[in-house]
Amino acid sequence: MARVEGSALFGGFRPGERLPSLVWVPASWPGRRIPKIARLVIGLLALAATAALADPERVVFATNWKAQAAQGGFYQALADGTYLAHGLAVEIRQGGPQVNNRPLLPAGRIDFLLTGNLLQSFDAVKNGVPTRAVAALFQKDPQALIAHPGQGYESFDSLKDAPVVLIAKDAQFTWWQWLKAAHGFRDEQLRPYNYALGPFLANPRAVQQGYSVAEPIYVEREAGFIPVVHLLADHGFSTYSTLIEAREETVRTRPDLVQRFVDASIIGWVNYLYGDHRAADALMLKDNPEMTEAELAASLALLKSQGIVDSGAALTQGIGAINTERIRDFYDAMVAAGLYRANDVDLSQVADTRFVGKGVGLDVKARLLPPVGAGH
Repeated sequence: MARVEGSALFGGFRPGERLPSLVWVPASWPGRRIPKIARLVIGLLALAATAALADPERVVFATNWKAQAAQGGFYQALADGTYLAHGLAVEIRQGGPQVNNRPLLPAGRIDFLLTGNLLQSFDAVKNGVPTRAVAALFQKDPQALIAHPGQGYESFDSLKDAPVVLIAKDAQFTWWQWLKAAHGFRDEQLRPYNYALGPFLANPRAVQQGYSVAEPIYVEREAGFIPVVHLLADHGFSTYSTLIEAREETVRTRPDLVQRFVDASIIGWVNYLYGDHRAADALMLKDNPEMTEAELAASLALLKSQGIVDSGAALTQGIGAINTERIRDFYDAMVAAGLYRANDVDLSQVADTRFVGKGVGLDVKARLLPPVGAGH
């Protein structure tokens, strides 16, 4: 985008200041001498953009857990003004072990919801809850099984022979059923997981569920070793994760609002992954004092090394990409696992893919990352 000279038409923008992304000045105009009608149009657009910044639209976005690096892109968009630049005054409301924000979305008490994976989206459609997924910030679900090193669990297939597999109650009725159907795990292995590392650390032959960008950090901190980590996503559990959901009414009647929130969130994630994320970290530490800077840094490194956010279709289509065929494939796998019947869910109602896959943020990423081979 070209820079333009200051003018009263530009609603207070300083000379040489870059205009909002919705104002485009062709670089081919010689000497940046902009035709009169174009100056008028640009001025009106800039005035509208200035008004949006002066009176941003309030949006409430609720998460499904306490602030952590796995939500870093959203906090980044809040901290660095990306939401504001898109005309949004965003409030992030934390989730947590005693907080269930999901009912607040259909009730109209929040505008957008961060949800775990497609299983929750499937259940919403099955039960007639009028919500839609509009972006999938994680191309891989970080759900994993972790094991002690040196116990013969280096291959995923070996896990089905472990004498103890610690799995939480809700997971026993969801992805554990898939593990049994697709990989031969057995209910005889099951032991209850209460979100404490003690039983796992006390038994070297035990396997435990974990979030691949969190539990390995806690194990290393508490026990001094790096566990073996097997991402379910690398073995067929192909759900998207960290999805943004909106009410069906919002998607239908206010697509511009949805688009602005999705675009700003995507750009926030690009900046969090590849740019200066210190302000976002500060906001997360304020919201969740139990978190530490070291944990945030370690978790961010794992998000990047495991390709949780920026992999697959996101590399060419932009972070947040959703593919309807992948939704269908995952649903078929869940039907095979016995979680649903073939016609339980109208898959056309699960996600609205028109808000993603447009390459948003790829230009930002290109500016932030050094060219391949730089420094060599």
